[in-house]
Amino acid sequence: MKSKRVAFASLMILLAACAKQPDRIAAVEVGGDNYSRHNCRQLASERLAISQDLANLSAKQKSAANGDAWGVFLLGLPLSSMSGGDQEAMIAIAKGKIQAIDRQVVAKGCPVSRPLTQD
Repeated sequence: MKSKRVAFASLMILLAACAKQPDRIAAVEVGGDNYSRHNCRQLASERLAISQDLANLSAKQKSAANGDAWGVFLLGLPLSSMSGGDQEAMIAIAKGKIQAIDRQVVAKGCPVSRPLTQD
């Protein structure tokens, strides 16, 4: 019985180390002061650039999450996370930057041509 508990605990630790899917990663708080001096055009440009970075990071993260799932299934190891493929921190920061920009867009009354939220 004890060996089953140890095996179960080991499996839970391995699964916790796996890369998350990008849509399950929460944004980190980024202060809006970084963008307070930007005008509406600069905010839109910065948001576009960060959104493109986020899309690239998300593609890498999906690959890492899928690789970890297969690695744990086949070998018992989250190989993608172990090899540095996990982009969770960078995705959380990018999402936080987008939220900070969106707050500045609203505060400055900038025209918005698309939804402000980014998942």
